[in-house]
Amino acid sequence: MRTQPHVLGIVLAGGEGKRLFPMTADRAKPAVPFGGAYRLIDFVLSNLVNAGYLRLCVLTQYKSHSLDRHISQTWRLSGFGGEYITPVPAQQRLGPRWYTGSADAIFQSLNLVYDEDPEYIVVFGADHVYRMDPEQMVQQHIDSGAGVTVAGIRVPRSEATAFGCIDSDAAGNITQFLEKPADPPGTPDDPTTTFASMGNYVFTTKVLVDAIKADAENTDSDHDMGGNIIPALVEAGMASVYDFKDNVVPGATERDKGYWRDVGTIDAFYDAHMDLVSVHPVFNLYNKRWPIRGAAENLPPAKFVQGGLAQESIVGAGSILSAATVRNSVLSSSVMIDAGATVEGSVIMPGVRIGRNAVVRNAILDKNVVVNPGEIIGVDRERDKDRFTVSAGGVVAVGKGVWI
Repeated sequence: MRTQPHVLGIVLAGGEGKRLFPMTADRAKPAVPFGGAYRLIDFVLSNLVNAGYLRLCVLTQYKSHSLDRHISQTWRLSGFGGEYITPVPAQQRLGPRWYTGSADAIFQSLNLVYDEDPEYIVVFGADHVYRMDPEQMVQQHIDSGAGVTVAGIRVPRSEATAFGCIDSDAAGNITQFLEKPADPPGTPDDPTTTFASMGNYVFTTKVLVDAIKADAENTDSDHDMGGNIIPALVEAGMASVYDFKDNVVPGATERDKGYWRDVGTIDAFYDAHMDLVSVHPVFNLYNKRWPIRGAAENLPPAKFVQGGLAQESIVGAGSILSAATVRNSVLSSSVMIDAGATVEGSVIMPGVRIGRNAVVRNAILDKNVVVNPGEIIGVDRERDKDRFTVSAGGVVAVGKGVWI
């Protein structure tokens, strides 16, 4: 006998992630490595699985090979109780066309909804870094009787112009959904903060299906969840807001409670990594009661030889630091750093090789980058601009497999 409502999870993982180039030159944004041992999609999948939601469809589109492989190899469920996590590519079920927006992705995949026949549908984005218990949001949605519930995170009103913003009344009913407004609305209890949409939604199934079908017939629509579906349901008086600060995650500390980051740019991606490496991190990867699950590679432990040193850093399995110094950095698996090299304030992805006496500062090196002996990165900004991508914040980003 079912003791919980029947919930289907749909994870939207089809975005190109252009602002995160060159990290997305060869992979979908949700497949970008993060935190030394994970991919971005692992955060949303961990949240859903930890909450007990085990029927999940991941809608993919652009450069999805590595994402599909990661899901199939890492997120295998037994299936004994009907559970599954499955990548679903654009199948052109309705004609020879790709998804034209996030709402169209669901419209073209309605067969998944009909097959599962859930009471509620959780629609979450695939490329944010956070912990959340979705079950609490689902329960509020059920209790409120709303057609859709939108997760909102409180941000300073002065910074809210970069987000889709939620205007709500004291009862939690959404009165307006505004895309990057010049004058963001305050929250009912604090005029200095604004509810920014987290891109996470809970729908009553019939409400979503009806809205998706109506949107598909509208030739003026961009077929976007945040741009079209949610505003239409707000106008119909069927939308409510879920305050993310009310979400209680087991094992969370006061320091990392309510943490959420949109890592859609190089600078945001870099800053989120720097949040991981302090003694008392802003985001704690070591919460055993709400684990972030990733690929379990069969690798030996990290090794430090000939005085190799890492301070305020994360070092992945299989890495070897030989008479090298690493500070305030995140190193993924199988990173090799030779004698005399220095790495500071950097994000180093799997398989990177850094040669003798090289210097890497304020940089992101993608998988399998090779830094030749004596090379200097992140010191001479003008020289770096001639060779690599340099963000507005001065972070040097080097694409996958580059030899320097």
